[in-house]
Amino acid sequence: MKVRTKRLVTISLLSGISFVLGFTPLGFIPIPPANATTMHIPVIIGAILEGPVAGMIIGLIFGVSSIIQALLRPNILSFAFINPLVSVLPRILIGLVSYYSYRLVFELFSSNKEKVSKWRNSVSVGVGAALGTLTNTVGVLSMMYLLFADRIATAMGVAREAVGGVMLGIGLTNGIPEIIIAVLITVGVIRAVKKAGY
Repeated sequence: MKVRTKRLVTISLLSGISFVLGFTPLGFIPIPPANATTMHIPVIIGAILEGPVAGMIIGLIFGVSSIIQALLRPNILSFAFINPLVSVLPRILIGLVSYYSYRLVFELFSSNKEKVSKWRNSVSVGVGAALGTLTNTVGVLSMMYLLFADRIATAMGVAREAVGGVMLGIGLTNGIPEIIIAVLITVGVIRAVKKAGY
């Protein structure tokens, strides 16, 4: 019962943070033509602390916030984010990828006692944060390309054949800072939480 209560409190707290990020400039950083985001970070933290289901629930909230954001503060690519396959599905998958990549790296460290150190959890968390962020970036941009390449070409005034390059450019411009920020924040938060005896 105590574990279940702790999990519900964690999910509620991180979901609340996601809502705050979703409706303030802190959650979406304009880097035209799209927005970089910090909203994946609570999803990653929730997944690593409480498991994949918790991460998926927080990811769902992230996705719904993206739809609302696209409706309230549209940019030239917002039409794509109204579609849940772009805005929701990749965000749910963040929780799965973050948790299982974290566990895999952690177990690899644990299986070789010579390599086990006090840094193994931080390295595992960092890998989970990086791959979770990559899941968001690649998932969103891939779905945009698959579903809306023609409309993106029209909206941005580029040739249909150039859309793939545009998506790659957005991925590099937004994705690299998102990965760095996610790793730094997630490792710091998880380390502090573990030190506090969570």
